[in-house]
Amino acid sequence: MTNTPIALDAKIEAILFFKSEPMSVSALSKILHAEEHAIRAALETLKERLQGRGVALLSKDDEVSLATTHEASALIEAIMKDELSRDLGKAGLETLSAILYQGPLTRAELDYIRGVNSTFILRNLLIRGLIEKIPNPKDQRSFLYRPTFELLSHLGISKIEDLPEYDAVQSEIAAFHGIEEKTDDAIKEAEEESTTSDEAEKADE
Repeated sequence: MTNTPIALDAKIEAILFFKSEPMSVSALSKILHAEEHAIRAALETLKERLQGRGVALLSKDDEVSLATTHEASALIEAIMKDELSRDLGKAGLETLSAILYQGPLTRAELDYIRGVNSTFILRNLLIRGLIEKIPNPKDQRSFLYRPTFELLSHLGISKIEDLPEYDAVQSEIAAFHGIEEKTDDAIKEAEEESTTSDEAEKADE
């Protein structure tokens, strides 16, 4: 069974759904290896194709994003109220802890730390006003997530450094990263030694 190629507008739809955040036309152009004029044309196709659906294509300046339609607002509001009335749960607390002690973090970094996709947890925390996303100065294609003042207020602290055992946790994180770096260096050295050994064996032959 062969996979049927999908149209450019469908690829854009998939990317926007997966990213769950605004993306620039230039970023889509780079990801999809397509000219910007082709991306804009595909966006128009996608916008038309979504007419009458529960999701719409929003555009602002040079960025686009998927969002629920105004017609579905009452339904979404009911769901949001239900979500906000629930406890954060283990996944929410886990994500908040990572952002508090290691943030600001990108979604990719959170996914790596937790070992699972964090898109929906982040959305839930954003809705609750516990975290906010800001532009990533190192990569315009992504955002950084950090705690809000509201979260600090809920926790009864005036700054991140007032978190319980903050210094001890930071030391453990630094030590862990140090072990990771040493492990990476050891792997590189082993690979280099293996390559040198292989070259020597070939020379002897």
